[in-house]
Amino acid sequence: MINEQYKYSDLTSKVIGCAMRVHSALGNGFQEVIYQRALAIEFQLIEIPFSREFEMPIYYHNRQIGTRRVDFLVADVLSVELKAVTNLEDVHFAQAINYLEAYNLELGLLINFGERSLNFKRLQNKKYKNQ
Repeated sequence: MINEQYKYSDLTSKVIGCAMRVHSALGNGFQEVIYQRALAIEFQLIEIPFSREFEMPIYYHNRQIGTRRVDFLVADVLSVELKAVTNLEDVHFAQAINYLEAYNLELGLLINFGERSLNFKRLQNKKYKNQ
């Protein structure tokens, strides 16, 4: 599953592998928080550094207007947004992209545990500013 042409391919492959193990064990049908807790355990087992429900300020014209929480910030470089819905919709993709842009992260994963087979999408922030 590792494709070296993609940035952070090794990390994203490990995260997807963890998600697959969770989905294989639990199947679909649980609330998102159940998958979030199980995925945190998987990350700990293979020593992937992460922050759960990572909160970041949202700015507009250099003024803080609120905060948002991404489900996981992995290794300080990868946003992981979880869903437990029967079908991913445009609003889910928009939310995940908004997190990438708000946090100025280059890459994210949108993972849906609600389908019969695990569904995941790799997302790239086209507005990413390398600092």
